[in-house]
Amino acid sequence: MISLTPEAWLALASVFVLGAMSPGPSLAVVLRNTMSGGRRQGVATGVGHGIGFGVYAFLAALGIATALSLHEGTEVVLKWGGTIILVWLGATFLRHASKGPQQGGPGDDHSSSEMAGFMQGFLVALFNPKILAWMLALYAPFIEADVSMETLMGMGLLGMAIDGTWYVTVATVLTKGDGVEKLRSKSHIIDGAMGVLMFVFAGLLMSGSI
Repeated sequence: MISLTPEAWLALASVFVLGAMSPGPSLAVVLRNTMSGGRRQGVATGVGHGIGFGVYAFLAALGIATALSLHEGTEVVLKWGGTIILVWLGATFLRHASKGPQQGGPGDDHSSSEMAGFMQGFLVALFNPKILAWMLALYAPFIEADVSMETLMGMGLLGMAIDGTWYVTVATVLTKGDGVEKLRSKSHIIDGAMGVLMFVFAGLLMSGSI
C-alpha cells in the first residue's frame, strides 16, 4: 500500500481549499444565513455543509461512490433531490422576506435557527451531484495507485475539515463588528434576493449547467 508524501498532502489541501471557495448554492446559503440569522446560524450552516461534504469524501474513500456513480439512477436522484432542496430553500427565504424586517436580536430563538442552518448546509452539500463527480475525479488516481485505506480516510477527514472551516470562517468574518446588525435590519431584502437566487440555481441544476 502507498501513502502520500507531504507535498502530495499539501497539493490535495490546496485543491480542497479551491473547491470550497468556489461560488455556488453552498456559499449563497451560508451568506444568507449569516447575514439574516447572525453568526450562530451562519456557523451552524458551515458545520452542516462540512459534514455533508464529508459524507461524499468518505464514500469516495471506501469506493462506494464509484459504485454509486455506475448506477443510472444515482445522478437522477441527486439532481432531483438537489432541485427540491433549492426550491424549498427559495420558498423558505421568500416567505421570510414577505414578513418584512426582523424585529428581534440575533439571540432570539437561536437554537432552532442553528438547527435549521445546520440542516440547510448539510442538505445542500448532500444533494449536490457536482460534489460527487468532483470527489470521484479527485480520488480516482489515488485509488488506482493502491493507496492505503488509512490514507484515503485521512483524505476524507482533510476535505471535511477544510470545507467546514472555510464556511465557518466566512460566517465569523462577516459577523465581526456591528456590520451584521445593520444587515439584519435589511434581512427581508437579503432573503428575497437569496430566495430568487435559489430558484435560479435550481433551474441551472436541472439544465446541467452547474
